[in-house]
Amino acid sequence: MAFLRVVKLEQRAGQNTLLKDISFQIEKGEVFVFIGPTGAGKTTLLRLINLLDSPYSGDIFLGDLNITGNGADQLQIRRRMAMVFQKPVVFNSTVFENIAYPLKVRGMGGRSIAPVVSSLLDKVGLAGYAKRKARTLSGGEAQRVALARAMASQPEVLLLDEPTANLDPASVKMIEDLVLKFNRESGVTVVMATHDMQQGQRLADRVGVLMAGELVYVGKPSEVFLSPDNIRVADFVGIRNILHGKVDRSEAGIVIIKIINRGIEAVSDLPAGSDVDIYVRPEDIVLSSQPASGSARNSLDCVIKSIRIAGSLNYIELDCGFLLEALVTSRSAEEMKLEKGKTIYASFKATAVKVLPGAKKKA
Repeated sequence: MAFLRVVKLEQRAGQNTLLKDISFQIEKGEVFVFIGPTGAGKTTLLRLINLLDSPYSGDIFLGDLNITGNGADQLQIRRRMAMVFQKPVVFNSTVFENIAYPLKVRGMGGRSIAPVVSSLLDKVGLAGYAKRKARTLSGGEAQRVALARAMASQPEVLLLDEPTANLDPASVKMIEDLVLKFNRESGVTVVMATHDMQQGQRLADRVGVLMAGELVYVGKPSEVFLSPDNIRVADFVGIRNILHGKVDRSEAGIVIIKIINRGIEAVSDLPAGSDVDIYVRPEDIVLSSQPASGSARNSLDCVIKSIRIAGSLNYIELDCGFLLEALVTSRSAEEMKLEKGKTIYASFKATAVKVLPGAKKKA
C-alpha cells in the first residue's frame, strides 16, 4: 500500500473549481515534486494534504488512515507532517526558540531539547546562530531555520511550498542539498511544489504536472522533461518543434505524417487519417549541406531563418515549410558556414519523432 494516497480530490472557491479529480499516490521515503504554472493549484493541494483546509470532495490517506474524515485526531495527524512555506515564517524570538518550538509543544523537557536543536543547527549550517534574533537573518538563513524547525519533530511527511522561490542561487543550492540530506538520513517523505522545472529535475524521484487544477501527467523526471506522452506537458516543459499534422499512410508500424505539404516518417501504429501532434528534439536533428545518405529516414531542405548563440551552442531556426529548430555546436556552425538565408538539409530518424494522438483541427 502506498504511504500517501489522494483519491478524486476536488476543491472549490465559490463557483470556481481550484482542483478537479486529483488522484495520485506517493511511496514512503519518496521525493515527489509538483510543477505547474502559477495558479495551477499547487499550494491548494499542499494545504489540503497538511489539513490546513478541507476539500470539497475526495479523500487523502496516510497509510490506511483516511485523514480527511478523521476530525477528532487531526492534531495527531498534523504532528506527523510539517510544512515549509515560500516566505520563511519565523517567530520574533531567537533561532534556538524557533527550532525548539515544536519540541516544546510536544512536551519534550528542556534538557532534551538543547542537543536536538544543536544538531539541527549544525546540519543546516547555522552553528553559532542559536542566540541570534530570527528576524534579523537573511532570507536564505531564515528558510534554513524554518526547515530545521520543520524537521525538529521528525515528521513522516515534509511539505515544501516553493521553498526557494525568492532566494539567491547559493541559498537555493543549500536548501536543495538540505532537503535531499534530510530525505536520505531520516527517510522523510518529501512533497514539494515548485515552478522551477530544473529544480524538479534535480530533486524529484517522480514529478506530477498540475495545469489548471488538473493533474495531467505523473512520471519520472526523464519522462516528464525529455519525452512526455502529453503534448500540453511537452509545451509547458519547453520541448521544441511541436507540430500538428495528419497520418497520410500507415504500414507495419511506420507512418507518413503530412505537415502542411511535406511528409515526415515516424514510428507509430496510428491508422491513416489520424490527427496527430508530434515533436522532434533539436539535438536529434542533424544539419548538412547535402541530403542525408545514412539511416535518417527524414531529410528536409530548409532555409536558415535565424541563429541564436548560447555559449558553445547554436540554436538554428529553420523554415522547412514549417518551422524547426536544430541544435549544433558553435564549431559545427562555423565549419558548415551557417548563416541566415542559407539552404541546409535537416535530417532525423523516424525513431526521433514522438507521435501522439492529436485533437482534430478545425478547417
